[in-house]
Amino acid sequence: MTAPITAPASARAHRPARGRSFPPLRGLLPLGVLLGIWELTGSEGSPYFPPPSTWARGLNRLWEAGTLRPAIGETLVTFGLALVVATLLGAMLGIVVGALRKADRALGPSLEFARAMPPAAMVPIAALLIGYDEKMKVAVVTFAAIWPVLLNSRAGVRALDPVLLDTARSLHLSWFDTMRKLIAPALLPAVLLGVRVAAPVALVITLLVEILTRVGGLGALIALSQRNFLSGQVFGLILVAGLFSFVVNGLVAVLEGYTFRHRPR
Repeated sequence: MTAPITAPASARAHRPARGRSFPPLRGLLPLGVLLGIWELTGSEGSPYFPPPSTWARGLNRLWEAGTLRPAIGETLVTFGLALVVATLLGAMLGIVVGALRKADRALGPSLEFARAMPPAAMVPIAALLIGYDEKMKVAVVTFAAIWPVLLNSRAGVRALDPVLLDTARSLHLSWFDTMRKLIAPALLPAVLLGVRVAAPVALVITLLVEILTRVGGLGALIALSQRNFLSGQVFGLILVAGLFSFVVNGLVAVLEGYTFRHRPR
């Protein structure tokens, strides 16, 4: 009987990596168990810790009143726009600061000062300069989410292999072709890592700004429900925000896995 034919170790080492899939839903099992225990032991008359069944009824009342769906839409728009703007600006600034030492020395202290500013402290400044509207929310969330992308892009530029630039010079590539064919693919892992870190930050700051300013969104609904002592609605809205964060993290993981599906393990 012949032995089964197996690929050599070197061939197995160079197989394309499988794309990362959506995080398994079994990760939500502990949360489900906790909610089940809470439902069995909680009291509907509790003003602070109502059972999850009251959360569902509270969310259903918001849905029937026509306020839940627009709030989710406003939060999604703010989060999405801010994350896109933070990714583009952070990647461009990171490339400039990482590639040019003079730019790093000139902008470094200002960037470090801005990075240390709490996003909540930027809300009054943004409200004075822009006003209480969607643009203000996007500006504050962008300010908070830009730093992971910027810092990872800067580190990625500094870690580039000098052979890439030598190859571009040897092939007489233009600046645009060098960026498109060599630099951008090499920096993509660093940029996507920054996006994975920035996405939950953007969601948290979106809710924080909405709670502070009451300018639409899930955060404004949470603040309104808390002010009216509707604790069931508050917990329900927080659960919706947590599930949204789980979905966003999973989508970013899927995008990262799809982008690098042909890379070796």
